[in-house]
Amino acid sequence: MAPQTDNAPRVLISDKLSPAAADIFTDRGIDADYLPNLGKDKDALTAAIDGYDGIAIRSATKLTQSVLRGVERLKVIGRAGIGVDNVDVPVASAKGIIVMNTPFGNSITTAEHAISMMMALARQIPEADRSTQAGKWEKNRFMGVELTGKTLGLIGCGNIGAIVADRARGLRMKVIAFDPFLSEERAIEIGVEKVELDALIARADLISLHTPLTDQTRNILSADTLARTKPGVRIVNCARGGLIDEAALKEALESGHVAGAALDVFAEEPANDNPLFGVPNLVCTPHLGAATREAQEKVALQIAEQMADYLLTGAVSNALNMPSISAEEAPKLKPFVKLAESLGSFAGQLTESGIKGVRLEYEGEVAQMNLKALTAAALTGVMRPLLQDVNMVSAPILARERGIRVEEVMREQRGAYENYIRLTVMTERQERSVAGTVFSDGRPRIIQIKGIALEAEFSPHMLYTTNEDKPGVIGGLGTIFANAGVNIATFHLGRDEPGGNAISLVAVDAAVPEDVLGAVRALPMVQQAKPLAF
Repeated sequence: MAPQTDNAPRVLISDKLSPAAADIFTDRGIDADYLPNLGKDKDALTAAIDGYDGIAIRSATKLTQSVLRGVERLKVIGRAGIGVDNVDVPVASAKGIIVMNTPFGNSITTAEHAISMMMALARQIPEADRSTQAGKWEKNRFMGVELTGKTLGLIGCGNIGAIVADRARGLRMKVIAFDPFLSEERAIEIGVEKVELDALIARADLISLHTPLTDQTRNILSADTLARTKPGVRIVNCARGGLIDEAALKEALESGHVAGAALDVFAEEPANDNPLFGVPNLVCTPHLGAATREAQEKVALQIAEQMADYLLTGAVSNALNMPSISAEEAPKLKPFVKLAESLGSFAGQLTESGIKGVRLEYEGEVAQMNLKALTAAALTGVMRPLLQDVNMVSAPILARERGIRVEEVMREQRGAYENYIRLTVMTERQERSVAGTVFSDGRPRIIQIKGIALEAEFSPHMLYTTNEDKPGVIGGLGTIFANAGVNIATFHLGRDEPGGNAISLVAVDAAVPEDVLGAVRALPMVQQAKPLAF
């Protein structure tokens, strides 16, 4: 335990981090208490946490709503690693607690573990080891397969996926990848063939997952997709539990359709009991993807530096719930950061094909502001619906890794609005634009969608529709919502010309139920209906 210094910030290290992290805190005048087992004791952690300005954790400490509910002093949570599944980020945000992570410190280590799992799987090394040490010498039993010449399918090709692709190409494998954010140019640069998910499922000899767990990726390897894989496929998951339907994988392994699986992550962890355990041709490790001395040292030092910078100077980096903005510019820039992120989120939630580019047009006074922060906020909004663990620091890097072109255009005021931001997402199929402004009340507003004028505030739950400009659409929507007991807060409309294309943006008090969404989509003149969340 560090000696107490008057008025010095205090930090609790509640998981096993490199001792060098504590040294960084103390060297910079911060009192650091290294209590690596405290995170496992929920009651003790809850009692102690509000005695600190910051807490540095790995995955063992669970900062749930009940743990954070009573805190008043805590200012920053630092996660040494990328995943923040063990932190209730909305609760932390509501209390003004910054949540930081280290998004790139584990990349090489995790990629190497995935390659190791492929090799172990291909040559049945774990089972052969157990057999040999039991004195059986079953040489003819363990007939493996070569990786050379095989097709590796990557589901997700960000930083870690690209490293896996590089190592796999060194093993003379052919690499194909499915990633909505991977551009054709970036795919060529890293030597992979970009494909759709169905093509990857049909062609891959081995499948390795490197994508976050989101609503879109949950059970991406389901009973249906597993049934459509090549007979004898091998599957590796060193990304996140929940990407594979474990019950379906068990059946596929038992039937022999899937020749083997290597899992470092599970739907429920710690995986003390799992239906897959004991199934033939299964290799398991206890979430070791980031577990190397080099990686743990790197992320521990990085999170300590980030937390110390914030506690001593107010600098923010790699924050999941706060933009990286200096203290001087924060008050003026804050509503425009919110506008840029909301515009990006609007476009990102509507984008279903690969993104080739993002263009941001800044007009008026906003064009003289911190465009780096604004563009980073917009990219965060665009990419978060699919990637989730994205912040204003990592979003530009992730866009660059995927070959997404980012264009900024600055203009003097030439329209009716003193400040104006227009965001255009360019995909392989189309361009989609949305524009907004900040009025004197400081609230961001949408003022244009696909070139159609429409003014609306962003609300937590919204429904966006496109339709033919003909009578009956508004009444039909109102009737469906009324019959379902869904209360409409605001209803905003726009059209390009009488009888042409029309759009609506409806704010409701709660998320739109699936049956209501289906009924809206069934209306004769509705072309598209998409729920949005902000």
